[in-house]
Amino acid sequence: MKTLTVALPGREYGILIQRGLLENSGPLCREVLPRARKLFVITDSNVAELYSEKVIKNLEASGFETHLEVVPAGESSKSPAQLAALWEAMMAFGLTRTDGVVALGGGVVGDLAGFAAATVLRGVDFIQIPTTLLAQVDSSVGGKVAIDLKAGKNLAGAFWQPKRVLIDPEVLHTLPDRTFSDGMAEVIKYGCIRDREFFDLLDRCGGRAGVMDQIEDVLYTCCDLKRQVVLEDERDTGVRMTLNFGHTIGHAFELAGNYETWTHGQGVAAGMHWAARIGVRLGVTPEDTIPAIRGILEKYGLPTSIPCPREVMTRAIGLDKKNTGGDIHLIVLTRLGWAEPRRMSRDGLLEQLEALAGAL
Repeated sequence: MKTLTVALPGREYGILIQRGLLENSGPLCREVLPRARKLFVITDSNVAELYSEKVIKNLEASGFETHLEVVPAGESSKSPAQLAALWEAMMAFGLTRTDGVVALGGGVVGDLAGFAAATVLRGVDFIQIPTTLLAQVDSSVGGKVAIDLKAGKNLAGAFWQPKRVLIDPEVLHTLPDRTFSDGMAEVIKYGCIRDREFFDLLDRCGGRAGVMDQIEDVLYTCCDLKRQVVLEDERDTGVRMTLNFGHTIGHAFELAGNYETWTHGQGVAAGMHWAARIGVRLGVTPEDTIPAIRGILEKYGLPTSIPCPREVMTRAIGLDKKNTGGDIHLIVLTRLGWAEPRRMSRDGLLEQLEALAGAL
């Protein structure tokens, strides 16, 4: 088993990575929730059919009384209405402040379940059991939990650290190729912003089969890089912003497809390519970064550009959570393997994007 510790004072937790770990999920939850009688397990309609029975049996064998709540698969479940329904179901189950919540699923489930745990009874413990590549390397670690509003994604949320993150690489075998590629965008992001050697390793792997041959090391590296950033900046006011490389523009691409046509990973992939090109235009990013990023995205079946009307881009940037007053922090690469926030006006960023759209 590979392990990491996120050593936040008073909120320390472990990340455990091991093939077949779901078979030991009950004892691993009991270790960090010794007083809990009940666990409220949240999953989605896709994951429920694959893994819920195994996890529920394992939890119950460790003495937990469980309730399984299945939400519809997809981004639409990250809604105020779904959150309120979870609160009511938790109360009907008799959840108390010494009990816990388990998020069994991808990023949507983790964000929704985590926010429900952070807010019900003014906060109860929760455990992340991520089942997608994207969730395993990114959204399950770091404590960001949220739901979407009509105005945009993740606009209501909290920082609520899990008690433990349980990562079983075996579950990745059931992912469709598109979902696996979706997660690879976040994996590649870590190489872009923090580790050039890791970027080169992913480039050599060349695709899903190559990554799966050394998946434990890939997962460990991503989680370790995010752990380092979170320990330095838990509340996303400094270096943690760099984890959003490609996201400012990527969220606009997602919005252009009404969060249905383009996945989060596809939006981030194209957003990274555009952000790198803007960095070159600003004289910050070396020009040879562009073909390197384009080449690796293409190897993993990810887009380098997505059509996006100017009005959609304007709306998305106006909602970006890195806004401060009239300015925004765009994450740019000073070299492949290192990123920094660059403060610029929203109008200035839109001018760069408009010029870039005409050049592509």
